[in-house]
Amino acid sequence: MERTKHKPLRNTAKDIQTLTSMIVARAELAASLGQQYGTDRDLYQALGYKLKLEWTDYWNQYSRQDIAKAIIDRPVRATWQGQLELIESEDADRTPFEQAWYDLNKRLKLRSLLSRVDRLTGIGRYGVLLLGLDDVKKIEDFAKPVNSGKRKLVYVKPFGEESAKIDSHENDPQNERYGKPKFYSIQVQNVESLSSINVKVHHTRCIHILDDHLESEVYGIPRLEAVFNRLMDLEKLVGGDAEMFWRGARPGFQGNVDKDYQMTQTTKDDLKDQIDEYEHNLRRILINEGVELKALDQQIADPKSHFDTLIACISAVTGIPQRILSGSERGELASTQDTGEWKTYVQSRREDHAEPHIIQPFTDRLIELNILPTPKNGYLVDWLDLFSISEKDRVEIGKARANALREYTYNPMAQSIIPAKVFYEFFLGFSQGQINLTEKLLAEGITEEQKSLAEDIKEMEKVEEPPIPVGKPIPAK
Repeated sequence: MERTKHKPLRNTAKDIQTLTSMIVARAELAASLGQQYGTDRDLYQALGYKLKLEWTDYWNQYSRQDIAKAIIDRPVRATWQGQLELIESEDADRTPFEQAWYDLNKRLKLRSLLSRVDRLTGIGRYGVLLLGLDDVKKIEDFAKPVNSGKRKLVYVKPFGEESAKIDSHENDPQNERYGKPKFYSIQVQNVESLSSINVKVHHTRCIHILDDHLESEVYGIPRLEAVFNRLMDLEKLVGGDAEMFWRGARPGFQGNVDKDYQMTQTTKDDLKDQIDEYEHNLRRILINEGVELKALDQQIADPKSHFDTLIACISAVTGIPQRILSGSERGELASTQDTGEWKTYVQSRREDHAEPHIIQPFTDRLIELNILPTPKNGYLVDWLDLFSISEKDRVEIGKARANALREYTYNPMAQSIIPAKVFYEFFLGFSQGQINLTEKLLAEGITEEQKSLAEDIKEMEKVEEPPIPVGKPIPAK
């Protein structure tokens, strides 16, 4: 299992660039996108790309386009697969911290909630985890700082940028949270009335989650932003290909009227009715006179090469291998190299994003609120090992090792050329621990065998002499 050690974090003061200058800079950058030869050529306008992207643009792409959804979902699902445990020590018995986390995770399904907020964070510029604590008795209590003392976590709710908007920021430059959110306006759905209300929530009741952020400590970069133009190209390519097939698979017709034929209005109307019925699949035969109908040539192009180019561009930016992105990792086409790169990518994502930006801030907040006991020496995030071999691979490795061992033992000269220890390490691929264990078991087995053989020989060497009669002289020879 892969483990990374953490100790509880504390907020540190950071001066960040003001929101006004950041917004102005992004607006100026957006206005210059696609400009060539001064302002004589505007590529974005010619190609139909949007200059300014909003949250709704990202959400529409995520909810309606297959590749966009794969970009968001597949890394998240791979990151959070398997059980998620926090470990304080290597002892078999759970510590109070480990037991508290286990109970909380089982009761609230924390892994699923953290996975959901990870997806929401990638769609927009940030995500928010709302902590439902037991000190909230009415809606207005959300706007108050968390009461001191031992708190109980009743629920956890993940929200995206659109549903958890920042209401105000901390403006005091002496405050350690300078520039960070002070209050949120969270849109909460009312299931009974099918409506929603905006609730003002204090920052102490929320975990602010970022991904791919540079200067800002508040806003990250949406995961679809860098590939948004390519996603639009995919829409045009795939949609245009379908439309082209729809229009071109069934050929059109060209009517050539004989030069000596005079078409009356009645004939024209009759021919038009026949063609309409043919187009709407009500008629499969056209009967006419004086007009020769000739099918037009079909023009259908294969978009595969263009599609592969766009997928390659998207893969280069997102870091997702092309086979994984297009879904062929489930079949025989997935290569060993792609699988290894994918596992390395997911492991890096765990270490660089999931742990420091989601698990660690969430766990540290629970420790601060006395929901979880303070671990004595920090804690470990225990993930499912991505690089462990499958049961099928274990069988294949065992079969190959058995064949190699059989060939080695059958050849009487093999051990004189290659010592057993060298054979174990370089031909069977044993680790030093496996070699030591093999030699130990081999020595113990030989010792027991030798003991048994020695006892058998001793029994065989015993000579039984006939008993001497009592009271009778021994005859002289």
